[in-house]
Amino acid sequence: MAVPVTRYAKSGEVNIAYQVVGEGPSDLVYVPGWVTNVEVMWEEPGLARFLRRLASFSRLITFDKRGVGLSDPVPIGELPTLETRVEDLVAVMDAANSERAIHFGHSEGGSTAIANAARHPERVDRLILFGAYAKRVWSEDYPWAPTLEEREAESAAFEKSWDDPVRIAEFYAPSRAEDAAFVEWIGRWLRLSASPRAAAALNDASSQIDVTGMLGDIRAPTLLLYRREDRDVKIEEGRYVASRIPDSRFVELHGADHYFYAGDTEPILREIEEFVTGHRASANPERVLATVLFTDIVRSTDTAASLGDQKWRDLVERHNNVVRLELVRWRGNEVNTTGDGFLATFDTPADAIRCARAISDEVVKLGIEVRSGIHTGEMEIVGNDVAGLAVHIGARVAQAARGGEILVSRTVKDLVVGSGLSFTSRGTYKLKGVPGQWEMFAVQ
Repeated sequence: MAVPVTRYAKSGEVNIAYQVVGEGPSDLVYVPGWVTNVEVMWEEPGLARFLRRLASFSRLITFDKRGVGLSDPVPIGELPTLETRVEDLVAVMDAANSERAIHFGHSEGGSTAIANAARHPERVDRLILFGAYAKRVWSEDYPWAPTLEEREAESAAFEKSWDDPVRIAEFYAPSRAEDAAFVEWIGRWLRLSASPRAAAALNDASSQIDVTGMLGDIRAPTLLLYRREDRDVKIEEGRYVASRIPDSRFVELHGADHYFYAGDTEPILREIEEFVTGHRASANPERVLATVLFTDIVRSTDTAASLGDQKWRDLVERHNNVVRLELVRWRGNEVNTTGDGFLATFDTPADAIRCARAISDEVVKLGIEVRSGIHTGEMEIVGNDVAGLAVHIGARVAQAARGGEILVSRTVKDLVVGSGLSFTSRGTYKLKGVPGQWEMFAVQ
């Protein structure tokens, strides 16, 4: 899926970046937490898949708050209040021609969604909260939040270590903290969402949030989703919020990730889909027609032995950067990496071929070659992974490719007729574990 077009809503004198994707019968506004970037978020396969799923049964509206991402920056001493956040949210809805929408508020965004539901009930159809809080600072009647001193220390730590994405991943998405690609994306996400000082100031500003007095005024049906071991927002906070919203349903989930798109996302998506559509999605894996691309470095073992560990790691890192830049350019979704290779999916086989060709051209400059295999077929979406016979075939096609070669199945060749791409037949192959004979073609 291509990155949706970013547009701008005017809220007073400030431009708020927003996107609209999907054509479902109900509008669903994703009200984000602390820092975001509406374009970089599509680079993370798990988050992109989550948003695509929401857009499959709704008209999804996403945006960057003022002061972060692609929205206008604001002076550090003039950070927005909760009231301003609500005004910005309403401005985005107006720009997107959304009179009334379901609100999906995550973390700090939950407070904005709560405030809009309480103050503008005519604009909020239903309310979904994930890891949201009522207050951000400890009090006797709200003992789960950190103290003001702890919050100030946290802000100082953010400013000091904004270039340490491992720390962020370990705290907010522990299930993905060992995933090098995810941690790398987190670093890019943070840098392109806010500067270190702005991130610290935004954290300080959120310490002023207190929506406890608004909870009883919410009349929209509300779904509350919280993970049991979330270290940032305690599950007791969720129970507190749910107990004070008249028409609410509280759901306890397994896991420790504060980011909703990390960990086991399927239970979250099923709850949201049922809440929005009235129908619970099947527990069976989602099946999609897509193109799969496998790449790997040719003679990687020999190259690693000749270079030594440190130089080899540096080379692989440069290779990974090349591949990821081309995946973004050609609208590919990174599924996983295996150390010296990648698995990615594409909406079209032509994009996959052009991406593979660009990767081959660029890595030659690093003194290495890659081989690539491409196949199109129906596959299953299983969490953050893909599975099925089509994936297996793609892997076998890649194994048959020569150094520097892009090999495709006949299915791919037939699908790109008229695209201007040329091929040379490599004959038929018996693929291990796959029935029948398969004709292969090398991209010229």
